[in-house]
Amino acid sequence: MSVTTLIASDVLAQHLDDPDFAVVDCRFRLDDETWGEREYASRHIAGAVYAHLNRDLSGSTTGTNGRHPLPDPLVLAETFGRFGIANSGGRRVQVVAYDQDNGMFASRLWWLCRWLGHDAVAVLDGGFARWLAEGRPAKSGIETGRQDEFRPAPRSDLVVDAQQVSRLLGTPDWRLLDARAPERYRGETEPIDKKPGHIPGAANHFFQWNMSEQGTFRPQEELRDRIRASIGHTEPDRIVCYCGSGVTACHNLLAMEHAGIRGAKLYPGSWSEWSADPARPIEVG
Repeated sequence: MSVTTLIASDVLAQHLDDPDFAVVDCRFRLDDETWGEREYASRHIAGAVYAHLNRDLSGSTTGTNGRHPLPDPLVLAETFGRFGIANSGGRRVQVVAYDQDNGMFASRLWWLCRWLGHDAVAVLDGGFARWLAEGRPAKSGIETGRQDEFRPAPRSDLVVDAQQVSRLLGTPDWRLLDARAPERYRGETEPIDKKPGHIPGAANHFFQWNMSEQGTFRPQEELRDRIRASIGHTEPDRIVCYCGSGVTACHNLLAMEHAGIRGAKLYPGSWSEWSADPARPIEVG
């Protein structure tokens, strides 16, 4: 089987002992970088390995390249191999990523896998919170994945950089989509980055709008309608998603893929990179 967007907890439960599945715990808190690791050691889905957002799913920061730049593809491929993710020798492991609940960190791993050419990756809908609420088993301690080989095949068509974004400004057939909360998008508050506001011309689609009151993703048709309300009639391959640092933008990309709106791109540096350069234009309101 190959699942490429979301996976339900009952489906994952049937594959916990499947050697062709790799489960990755991506729990994290931006205000406490060690929280996810502590929670993982306390309780996690059996067989899962832990991925740290800063160490495993991001590259080195320079102060001008954003808070969570992309890792070097070769380094990331080694990380995937350490997680037991294989894509060579006739094996193509199904990856399942989960976090505490809404998928905001798990979607980063989902996108990174796709960026390196591995589409057999899905996010656990409802995350660990739903897994526990359904009474499913968890275990404590630290687990390591079976060391395997992952051969990266980066897809450059999925990424745009700051220079490309600059060239797109004011182009009517392209759409920038900001995943941050509306008050951050409007520039009314900025708790993290250097300046408030958004990239000129960007539309706002807060990633939390993808979630239902039950803590799972909205149904596909509802997702499609809500996303279309934000992007209008822009063709999917001319949509560039960003957020504060390239993490929750992946949540919108996952929602779009699940809704059948395929081909959008990520600006990994996002607002944290854009706003670090005083020469770049900013819009508020």
